[in-house]
Amino acid sequence: MDGRELKGVAAISGLGISEMGRVYGHDAQHFAAEAIQRAIEDAGLRKDDIDGLLVNPGVSPLGGMGGVGLQNYAGLTNLRLLSSMNCGGATANVMVQYAAMHVAHGLANHVVCVFADAPLQPNRGGGAAYASMGRTTRPSGMGGLYSAFGVMGINAHYALATRRHMAMYGTTSEQLGAIAVAERQWAAMNPIAEHREPMTLEDHQASRWVAEPLHLLDCCLVSNGGVAVIVSRAEEAKDMRQPPAYIWGMGQGHPGDMRRRGWDVETETGAPMSKEKAFAMAGIGVGDIDVVQAYDCYTYTVLVTLEDYGFCAKGEGGPFVADGKLGPGGALPTNTGGGQLSAFYMWGMTPLSEGVIQARGQGGDRQVEKHDVVLVTGNGGILDHHSTLVLSPHSH
Repeated sequence: MDGRELKGVAAISGLGISEMGRVYGHDAQHFAAEAIQRAIEDAGLRKDDIDGLLVNPGVSPLGGMGGVGLQNYAGLTNLRLLSSMNCGGATANVMVQYAAMHVAHGLANHVVCVFADAPLQPNRGGGAAYASMGRTTRPSGMGGLYSAFGVMGINAHYALATRRHMAMYGTTSEQLGAIAVAERQWAAMNPIAEHREPMTLEDHQASRWVAEPLHLLDCCLVSNGGVAVIVSRAEEAKDMRQPPAYIWGMGQGHPGDMRRRGWDVETETGAPMSKEKAFAMAGIGVGDIDVVQAYDCYTYTVLVTLEDYGFCAKGEGGPFVADGKLGPGGALPTNTGGGQLSAFYMWGMTPLSEGVIQARGQGGDRQVEKHDVVLVTGNGGILDHHSTLVLSPHSH
């Protein structure tokens, strides 16, 4: 079995986005509940119709054990499915996958998948919000070598991955900058994007180093807010308030990192493993993709993802993106809401929410005309986890 029996059986029927960005005075539960309520209204459902809740917490506490705290806070009762899940930015697609399998087999009817976070505080930079991640325990054994050599924090790890790609294939900072510029062009057309002001390649190059070779404009935003989607059976979704975003394909890839010679997760991610199952289920090839919503915690993540999905050969990602094909009017519209680099950072919910908007045809000025097949990717950890969704406005 290749999963084709699940193609189009489930759909995303509701989407809710809370207040977003530098919004203070609320905790993560508030943003999650706001997003859930907006998703329920968007779908034309009642709160009592929801019988599943999957929760992805960010760095802020959210929901207590198994999500029950958020369940109670949001006023959801009699759930058939409840769980808290976390594989970083890959989790959004993973939650949708679990929800789709539940509704497809009759184990639930309408499952909410939600991410929310509130790491930003007034008069405190975005970097400080994530500064304590991974520092709660003293590193030991082989895991302590990174700290011993001064490699601390997520930025430094992604900088090493980027440098590895540059050393192997000649990728340049200017090529990475082309990704950031394209996403900013899309963000200019997104009313809820945090950064809509113009940005040039010169601006990218002039921005300060965060962890060389990554400039500030190579790195994602930090945002307060929440995003929720509702997964329903396709037969019900087609008669609901919004056009369904049918789930054609889904997959995961978790290659592991043995940290030994020949194990190169910096340039060979879990994307091919995840893509294989998702594309087989959807019955598509890479040439069928109209719109890409690629996880973009850094510009490098977009580049290596495009390579690993086969949009170009391994090592050719730099020249592939340099001609502006990812931006408005380009041959491969990518991160059409501005992504995490320019719109908002809600982990995997950023690409997923824009994927739903594009599949519905509700992108307004940024709507891509041909949007029959929308690819949504997720990435978690230091390229440790990958997830894939293929969405479409068509049931089959």
